[in-house]
Amino acid sequence: MLIGKKGENRSAIEKSDASSITIRGKDLCNELMGNVSISEFFFFHLTGKEPTKNQAFFIDLLIVALAEHGLVPSVQAARMTLAAAPEALQAAVAAGILGVGSVILGSAEQVADMLDQTLQIAEEKKVSLEDAALDLVNQFKDSGKFIPGFGHPIHHPVDPRAQRVLELADSRKASGKYVNLLKKFPPIIEEVWEKPLPMNLTGPMAAVLLDLDVPKGAVRGIPILSRTLGLIGHLNEEKERPIGFMMSHFGSDPIEYDGG
Repeated sequence: MLIGKKGENRSAIEKSDASSITIRGKDLCNELMGNVSISEFFFFHLTGKEPTKNQAFFIDLLIVALAEHGLVPSVQAARMTLAAAPEALQAAVAAGILGVGSVILGSAEQVADMLDQTLQIAEEKKVSLEDAALDLVNQFKDSGKFIPGFGHPIHHPVDPRAQRVLELADSRKASGKYVNLLKKFPPIIEEVWEKPLPMNLTGPMAAVLLDLDVPKGAVRGIPILSRTLGLIGHLNEEKERPIGFMMSHFGSDPIEYDGG
């Protein structure tokens, strides 16, 4: 029994035969291997189009920016999983990737939605972008939700990664309506929250990717791709210098039992 809507029985991504593999119309061995970088292949595989220099540059930049940030929850989950199942590298990577969510790593997707919502409010209510942003920020505050792309437990008053992305977006003329809109948020957020909230990396990440016409549905894919790279580095170290069980031990140590 078919569940859900029936789609066409077609795919535009890959075909192969005994002697060749074709991806998006290009021969893998003769046209792609040795001729494109990971970021170029990622964009081509995603869209079927060759990336512009800026598209490839900023995908590379963001993969590097997001790959490593210490013993964050996704890394701890991965290292503890490998400690428990040292034969299953793929399971440990998967354990870490499952933590790419709306609070950590995956919030660029929410930033993209927030920017689009702001544009929609401005158009529907015939108000300025600043007033539309103020409207939306107040909605977040009133509902008790955090503002995606803003706030960081370590980096104050600015996240140096976010600052670097914005500087490069401006210098490479990659900034468009989304980056310019994002820049309107910090003073509005400070006014509503009555304190500054540092813009974190996922803010400019979303804005730059949207300005560069990277499909919105793939925005969360960049941190998934990036953190996979970082996790493999941590898991290689875990094999050589294991700390997974130590993290598990000390993680439970400060937790008090109150079950009676």
